[in-house]
Amino acid sequence: MKNFLDADFLLTTDTAQKLYFEHAAKMPIIDYHCHINPKEIAENKGFENITKLWLGGDHYKWRLLRANGVSEDFVTGGADDFEKFKKWAQTIEKAIGNPIYHWSHLELQRYFDYKGVLREKSAKEVWELCNEKLKDKDMTPQGIIKKSKVNLICTTDDPADSLEWHKKIAADSSFSVKVLPAWRPDKSANIDKDNYCAYLDALSAAAGIKINSFETLKEALKKRMEFFKSMGAKACDHGLDFIPFLPADEKEIESIFKNKLSGKEPSKEEALKFKTAFMLFAAQEDYKLGWVMQLHFSCKRNNNIAAFKKLGPDSGFDCINNNGSAADLADFLNALEEKGTLPKTVVYSLNPNDDDAINSVLGCFQSEGIFNKVQQGSAWWFNDHKLGMIKQMNAFANTGLLANFIG
Repeated sequence: MKNFLDADFLLTTDTAQKLYFEHAAKMPIIDYHCHINPKEIAENKGFENITKLWLGGDHYKWRLLRANGVSEDFVTGGADDFEKFKKWAQTIEKAIGNPIYHWSHLELQRYFDYKGVLREKSAKEVWELCNEKLKDKDMTPQGIIKKSKVNLICTTDDPADSLEWHKKIAADSSFSVKVLPAWRPDKSANIDKDNYCAYLDALSAAAGIKINSFETLKEALKKRMEFFKSMGAKACDHGLDFIPFLPADEKEIESIFKNKLSGKEPSKEEALKFKTAFMLFAAQEDYKLGWVMQLHFSCKRNNNIAAFKKLGPDSGFDCINNNGSAADLADFLNALEEKGTLPKTVVYSLNPNDDDAINSVLGCFQSEGIFNKVQQGSAWWFNDHKLGMIKQMNAFANTGLLANFIG
């Protein structure tokens, strides 16, 4: 009888085992998009217990706890850490079929040498074993990263960020893993958000440029992009509800921007025009800097307004959006290609129904001498499971060159 999640887990053929053990398992991790906090890496503090490590900021797990009827006090609230862990143990034993079930047990095996099954009956045993293991000097953020054979991490950073933690990491000669910033200017584009003007003040201070027009916004962003480049940035990322494409002339964009500064909120059409102008500008600057542009879209965020007001963003209340348009993506890429300013691009839609349409669009914008200059990115978020990954790779293979996929 095979052991639970043994070494051949998911490797059901001789070919799969050969490819994994002789090749994939030996390869380093190049993580070009993640949300790891660089401060945690720089400070390299150990974890007080497994709850702090596993449940402290993981909205994937929070969603499952809520689905199991667990009180918010045991999710994001102030309940005792062991009691939170027990609630998680009660929840995960019901999660078969969810990749979190497999991820969690693989982590228990690989980092804590626990080969059993986490459930309510084993919660105390696992709690004590993990907490004892967390006392080891190599069970810190840097230690776990090195143990995972990571060569490079690109974090996700706002234009106004000082990147002070990246500087400290780079100066730490004992840590060989590269940690580079990646440009994420969403707050600069979201003119329809209530806190937009306050954000511009922070960006003005970081850039040393008074932002009082769309033109000065662009100058401030270009200055910050040069700073990010000096810190090793090679990629950007945009988190979008959908690809905006409603072009307008500079005069109208300036009017929309100045109205916002004076307290007049933009209409939906005006916000769309502004975001289109912003994205075209940002992509052109990416091209000039030689950066790779990543587009994450088809996510509808903060759907539970009562929960959002209480807990804030990224707390487990986002969903797949079906508002994407292959036509708008095609028009956006075409506008850049016409000017010769289309950068290398990776496109991720959260909606799996977009896969075939996206790949048909991207095939229109390839370039001589570059493997898959524009390509679909990995299955993402709600698609980050076996079936989602197979579907995404099949779509990619059916319409493109899978061998050139960046993984």
